[in-house]
Amino acid sequence: MQHPTVGMETTFTKTVGEADVYGFAGISGDLSPNHVDEQYMSATRYGKRIAHGVLSIAFMSTCSSKLIESLGNPPTVSYGYDRVRFIKPVFIGDTLTVRYTVADVDEQAQRCTSDVKVFNQDGELVSVATHILKRV
Repeated sequence: MQHPTVGMETTFTKTVGEADVYGFAGISGDLSPNHVDEQYMSATRYGKRIAHGVLSIAFMSTCSSKLIESLGNPPTVSYGYDRVRFIKPVFIGDTLTVRYTVADVDEQAQRCTSDVKVFNQDGELVSVATHILKRV
């Protein structure tokens, strides 16, 4: 089994679809009109519905799982996301790419910290976070 090293990177790309937004609304119970009411959002500066910001965190989680798999699937858990920011709106039809980069490794604590950035199809940064993984 490998250990993570600083600079290791994994990516994930997905187009946000109508089903993603409604599915996430159903699972989370967040049926805010921001996400499900086109007419309501048409009167805002966004002009249309936006995806849940937390949906981008779910995509970040996909990258952490890919990193763990690349290391041979050692028992590892998420210790959480710090400094989460939703910088720009994500619209239905946007294609997001998550870039997940190991920034720090603490072998003694068996923990690593990664910088996570999410970009839309235009290369605009839409969300960021710091993620902590811990071997158990």
